[in-house]
Amino acid sequence: MAEAKKKVLFIDDEEAFVTMVKMNLEEAGGFDVRTETRGTRALEAIREFKPDMIFLDVIMPDISGTDVFDEIRDYVQAHKIPVVFLTAIVADQAEAGQCSSIGGREFLAKPITTETLIACINSHL
Repeated sequence: MAEAKKKVLFIDDEEAFVTMVKMNLEEAGGFDVRTETRGTRALEAIREFKPDMIFLDVIMPDISGTDVFDEIRDYVQAHKIPVVFLTAIVADQAEAGQCSSIGGREFLAKPITTETLIACINSHL
């Protein structure tokens, strides 16, 4: 019996970025990836997709990633789903490929490799 694919949701307004991430993770195998480019649709995407893990951009035009994070934590069915922030803001300060933390919240700095994403997913799931 084949192992179930890990369901990963990316919420990021950079469409080219999420398209590339989806393609690379699904090609690597073992992942079912959904992307959402509007933070205001995050909870709807979570309800429909029921992800095992969420990657969330910090800065989006319609709503901040921290506000989306707060909504996720308030939503009973999603409050225990691991959430890792993605940001380009601290790329120069963060060590490449390492999970760091901002205000106690885990993040990965963009740009990011598929290998780093897979390692992060595997460490949480």
